[in-house]
Amino acid sequence: MSTGTDIESAAPSGRTELSGRTELGTITIADGVVTKIAARAAAENPDAGASAARMLGRAVPAAGRLPGMRSADLDALPKTTVDVDGSKAYVSLELSVRWPASVQEVTAQVRRHVRGRIRELAGLDVDEVHIVVADLVTDITPPPRVR
Repeated sequence: MSTGTDIESAAPSGRTELSGRTELGTITIADGVVTKIAARAAAENPDAGASAARMLGRAVPAAGRLPGMRSADLDALPKTTVDVDGSKAYVSLELSVRWPASVQEVTAQVRRHVRGRIRELAGLDVDEVHIVVADLVTDITPPPRVR
């Protein structure tokens, strides 16, 4: 489903706000674009990233070593789905959190950041950001050794 997001026009007070149809027309933003915005916004948090592959409802920790399977990776984009209804977006994220970061704090930061980036880049209001923390990344790669 695509959304018709109105072009922003300058209000008399100098601020910009979403308005109805203007003489310039409307912009249509595909759901896939909003999905990419949400995934990249979530990945901008250094303590959140892609979750481990799941099979029959269970995380498969070593699946990342198998061809075609993903593993928990804080540098990769989390699994993301977005439903857009008019000017409203509903986001679902499945991600992993870095140990020992607070899951509650990381998810609150991700939720705020995703809402803000979608509003800023697509002009959509995000009514809901549903987050599933499917993995806790405990084996953190050590920093590179200095020679």
